Amino acid sequence: MRKMLGMAAAIALTAGAATAAEKWDMPMAYSDSNFHTQNGKVFANCVRTGTGGELDITVHGGGSLFKGGEIKRAVQTGQVQIGERLLSAHQNEEPLFGIDSIPFLASSFDASEKLFAATRPALEGVLEEQNLHLLYSVPWPPQGLYFKKEVNEVADMEGIKFRSYNSATAKLAELTGMVPVQIEAAEISQAFATGVAESMISSGATGYDRKVWESLTHFYEVDGWLPRNAVMVNKDAWDDLDDATRNVMSGCAELAAYSGLWRSIQYTDFTMKGLADNGMTVGKASDALVAELQTIGETMTADWLNSAGEDGAAVVEAYKASME
Repeated sequence: MRKMLGMAAAIALTAGAATAAEKWDMPMAYSDSNFHTQNGKVFANCVRTGTGGELDITVHGGGSLFKGGEIKRAVQTGQVQIGERLLSAHQNEEPLFGIDSIPFLASSFDASEKLFAATRPALEGVLEEQNLHLLYSVPWPPQGLYFKKEVNEVADMEGIKFRSYNSATAKLAELTGMVPVQIEAAEISQAFATGVAESMISSGATGYDRKVWESLTHFYEVDGWLPRNAVMVNKDAWDDLDDATRNVMSGCAELAAYSGLWRSIQYTDFTMKGLADNGMTVGKASDALVAELQTIGETMTADWLNSAGEDGAAVVEAYKASME
């Protein structure tokens, strides 16, 4: 807490240090009510305050400016200066982007933070090569399985249309006999209402925000993984800022990472209760289903390590060492 207070004081001292007023747009894929978007708005306000209004960031939630799948490219190419994206959705570009979606590798908030700490140096290097500067990252709550029927074993999933949002979820669908359908977060409600999708693995936050109880009936807690959203700045835009403004943004980013983690933790229990209060059956998956999913997770881990090579293996080893 002292560190956070000191950081806030440093930000206040640098207020007004930016040399020229700028307006930036910050696209985010999730609804304005989502905790990631709310956290992004707090970050933007922190930057606005810390620079005395000289850098004014406007957050555009719900995929209103760019759809989720377009945000990373928009920031890379300078169409916008800053944005937030679920990096695991781009694992086909770089295996390291998908490390937070390896099933059962890091299935708690503490493990997620340690995995990110082990991954960050290599991740920053990859992003820099793509003309991106990483500011902060916030985990989603643990991922669970949504269905419109009771499911007790993998065999019960055969043929179900499954919403995928990255290569890991597509692979999970394949290994469980489901049919993957690529659907962005903003399209979830419509996809379930129209039968385009019948199931997904996601957090309680996503289900609650999208009112999936209008179409689905069961949520099974499996704590598969905690995917992370990353807020990134176009590197050219970042380099054009003066040192004082970069310091403000870095300080606000640390505060956003801290705040976002706690928002995610607190939102977990709230959304579980919200799903149940709206009629969904919420609870732990059966032992048989968990055992089958863990076996599938081992297969997916081996596949990821094979694609990530020595660099990926080194990150996983560093993470496992931090957990001892």
